Amino acid sequence: MNFEWITTNWDVILDLAIAHAGLAIPAIVGTFILAVPIGWLAHRAGQSRRWRPARASIILLTGVLFGIPSLALFVLLPVILGTSILSSLNVVIALLIYGVALQTRVVAEGFDANDNRATEAADALGYSRARRFWAVDLPLAGPSILAGMRVVSASTISLVSVGTLIGVGSLGDLLTAGFQRNFPTQILVGILATVALAILFDLALVLVGRLVMPWRTKAGL
Repeated sequence: MNFEWITTNWDVILDLAIAHAGLAIPAIVGTFILAVPIGWLAHRAGQSRRWRPARASIILLTGVLFGIPSLALFVLLPVILGTSILSSLNVVIALLIYGVALQTRVVAEGFDANDNRATEAADALGYSRARRFWAVDLPLAGPSILAGMRVVSASTISLVSVGTLIGVGSLGDLLTAGFQRNFPTQILVGILATVALAILFDLALVLVGRLVMPWRTKAGL
């Protein structure tokens, strides 16, 4: 490990870490915004015999999307979107697709696992469907959704590095440059910085979970 190189290039490492986070954050937030309603629709469809094939189709489609090779998707998106191949938007949208594909099933199963007694009690109290969703359904499914988002976060942080191969800067730059120069320190710093960023994001999600679901902390969950 060449510590002199690390201290000399600390500002570069920090800039790449910020760029890495800047690509991951909108993808993770967008995943939550899109996956919750899609997963809820899949859950609702599964409750009706008539619409169960729709649920199966949603789950199947998201599974297929997650199976697309990341580099192929990064290259294909500029053709579909009409953007420059060097645009960071391609990476963000690709990460968003993978995040939604990974999280939709988790959200649907989280809603499936809700205690029917709680929802029936809300119905008996005259809750509208919208009020029941925000006051009962979503809070009950919250722990499952949070667990899924933590997986999405780790996956997203990891996949951001692939964007380096199409010229979008991130901590992946350290990996590719290190391999090209046969410089293990640069490779190791890239790996450790990526892991540290993933841990930081995970801790942030845990903190958000404690803030929006304080009853989990009181219950020791």
